[in-house]
Amino acid sequence: MKYLLVALLVIHGLIHLLGFTKAFGLAQPSPLQAAISRPMGILWLAAALLLAGSAGLVLLAVRWWWVPAALGVVLSQILIFTAWNDAKAGTIANVILLVPIVVAALAAAPWSFRSLYNQEVAINLAERTQQPRLLTAADTAHLPLVVQRYLAFVGAMDKPQVANYRLRFSGALRNSPESKWMPMTAHQQSFANPPARLFWVESALFGIPFDAFHRYVGPEATFRVRLASLLTMVDAHGAEMNKSETVTLLNDMFILAPATLIDQSIRWEELDPLTVRATWTNAGNTIAAVVSFDDSGALVNFVSDDRYMTADGKTYAQLRWSTPVDDWRDFDGRKLPARGETIWTLPGGEFAYGRFEIQAVQYNVTK
Repeated sequence: MKYLLVALLVIHGLIHLLGFTKAFGLAQPSPLQAAISRPMGILWLAAALLLAGSAGLVLLAVRWWWVPAALGVVLSQILIFTAWNDAKAGTIANVILLVPIVVAALAAAPWSFRSLYNQEVAINLAERTQQPRLLTAADTAHLPLVVQRYLAFVGAMDKPQVANYRLRFSGALRNSPESKWMPMTAHQQSFANPPARLFWVESALFGIPFDAFHRYVGPEATFRVRLASLLTMVDAHGAEMNKSETVTLLNDMFILAPATLIDQSIRWEELDPLTVRATWTNAGNTIAAVVSFDDSGALVNFVSDDRYMTADGKTYAQLRWSTPVDDWRDFDGRKLPARGETIWTLPGGEFAYGRFEIQAVQYNVTK
């Protein structure tokens, strides 16, 4: 889809060069019959540059590519009206281009999930100005031995404790075991004290972009999905969502920010030398998870029966949820599993609905 858009912008832009060459007599004979003055020829060149330039911005993943593209389409249509008999077919290209331009513009609107995510991140960073001290052996003495070994394995010891953490993911999502995987990108900003999580996902369904916004700040969690930044597909909130996002937050603490496991509100039970049960209460929600490790100290899997599956935000099913991880790498001076899956255990078997690969991590960001 991206490359089709680029191709259309480039080709449409190049066609506008015909008006420029006709005005300055650079191509004889010209396919255009209408007379074009030199000032108008400059405008034809400007339209070509705007359209071709926006194509380059699309390739570079610059989010405001739609601004020069919109200017180019408007100017293009004005010029087409001045040479209607020769150029009227260009109207079709402009109408086609308007669709992705409008969608991209809506994604930048103040009410879009991208804007709301960025606003929430800025607000929470401004309200939280902790200066974390180093994590020491005294801070971890109350933890089960396997968790202490895990903190050493990930390199958390003698480094600053985690006040917040920011990540960028790539990966894929699907709606059912029979569905095709949809490529996605995701951005996350989380906070340790008090706990909060902001998670924004971008993907596309049948070529139509959609995004989702998980927000868990204070006692309430929400999960919303919109198609093309306009049509709300899911609006989940309430007790089930609050409990589910508490599970997700604990999962993030284990996998993405292990230094936060020193939280005194976590109750521990050692099930065997490589397995623990962690029970955590946050904002009135108590959840539990069984977490397993291997002999090297690496976390292998996180399993909880306290999370709810919903497809529409209205009906919920409490199911086993697990997140096996692997491919441990260094990120921002700490070791994290670069790849993981999110899995529901359905009556008919396991259903992996999310694949995530960490692209970038930052700890204790200030802006």
